Amino acid sequence: MRVDLFDFDLPETSIALRPASPRDAGRLLVVRPGEPFVDRAVRDLAGQLRPGDALVFNDTRVIPARLTGVRRRPGAPGQRVEAMLHMREAPDCWRAFARPAKRIAPGDRLSFGSDEGASSTCELGRLDATLESKGEGGEVTLRFDLSGPALDDAIAAQGALPLPPYIAGKRPTDARDATDYQTIYAREPGAVAAPTAGLHFSEAILAKLDAAGIARHTVTLHVGAGTFLPVKADDTADHRMHAEIGTLSANTAEALNRTRAASGRVVAVGTTALRLLESAADENGRLHAFAGATDIFITPGYRFRAVDALMTNFHLPRSTLFMLVSAFSGLDTMRAAYAHAIASGYRFYSYGDSSLLFPEAR
Repeated sequence: MRVDLFDFDLPETSIALRPASPRDAGRLLVVRPGEPFVDRAVRDLAGQLRPGDALVFNDTRVIPARLTGVRRRPGAPGQRVEAMLHMREAPDCWRAFARPAKRIAPGDRLSFGSDEGASSTCELGRLDATLESKGEGGEVTLRFDLSGPALDDAIAAQGALPLPPYIAGKRPTDARDATDYQTIYAREPGAVAAPTAGLHFSEAILAKLDAAGIARHTVTLHVGAGTFLPVKADDTADHRMHAEIGTLSANTAEALNRTRAASGRVVAVGTTALRLLESAADENGRLHAFAGATDIFITPGYRFRAVDALMTNFHLPRSTLFMLVSAFSGLDTMRAAYAHAIASGYRFYSYGDSSLLFPEAR
């Protein structure tokens, strides 16, 4: 499909730079294709679902994945470099997006937590890596001198929280973001972007869901920085998704299969949870245990197999996420829903309001 079909005009004033406070105070646009849009609040979520439904949350935890440091070559001055980690390859190895990519090459040594004036023999406060390979779009593979938990600790000490560029470009990251940009149920470190639909949930909302007989389950998908990359191709067939690592346990898969067998609905909280569930489903819609990478790219025409409803924030024009929601509820429906949201003052993107989408009739 042509990528320009997924374009729309979004005023700068619609972009949220801070989340609603408290976090469950956001708005919720309920979209049922063929029916009028319904304006609600996130606190009303339980009332929009039925007893026996099951919500699926992504319990990944955002790590401080933005590293800044220096490229070091014998006899050459240090060159400042930034690396945004996006997928772990091994206990000592990460894929990353590097800037400026043109000035680094395989074999280069990178010292993070350093500056150009630091001694190359000073190890205190340093995190060193070798650039093993270099791909397209500034993607590189970094092999660190540290491994496993020691590397995790060093990244936590040297890294910075990777706010989305449409927020970070307008204000600096601060102490509030360390809390605001994590879900309250984040458990598994490894994401470089938050599963933002989950940022709306509070203990009070979870209690309402429990009281309403709506089950809660978790999966893990470590969201990568590729989620921020623009679609540069003119046709969706020419766009390559970056892989992300995810896990769905056998117990959770079976619990969700039982939900659907009993006529309950599986409701994905966020596009990341949906992408993992769809990756783990067979052709008949039955879920199976999953552990590994997925690069599933969902566009209109995709047949959804495992998810019956989707809670998600409002996404960027021409993004893979707007393509996904258009596949789920229909392109015309979603274009109309986003026009309604803009006209009604909904707040967009990671810190913005949310929507509850139901599928287009097949």
